[in-house]
Amino acid sequence: MTMPVITTAATVTCPHGGTVQLSTANSTVTADGAAVCLVSDQHTVSGCPFTTPSGVPSPCVSVHWSAPAADSAVGGAAPLLQTSSGLCLSGAKVPQGPAVVAGTQSAVKGV
Repeated sequence: MTMPVITTAATVTCPHGGTVQLSTANSTVTADGAAVCLVSDQHTVSGCPFTTPSGVPSPCVSVHWSAPAADSAVGGAAPLLQTSSGLCLSGAKVPQGPAVVAGTQSAVKGV
């Protein structure tokens, strides 16, 4: 089944409401005017308010993606799909929950 690809114009947040800044090394393939994001891209999170139950701040700072397109590629790398799994991580690389993909384009899809 085909799914929309995630581009730099998509809306993605951490589970605590922080904003994921989508950037990509891809400069050749676009969808709806925005660059298609790749599984190998590094994305940062800003504005995450998460604190541990003991009151220690532990904001999400990055996202590690998995489950990209299996049968599509951009320059040899798999593009991210609306159904890809993003795991938000703290500065100490502690998993803090799934990234929330709230909005993507619908013009280009991948498999």
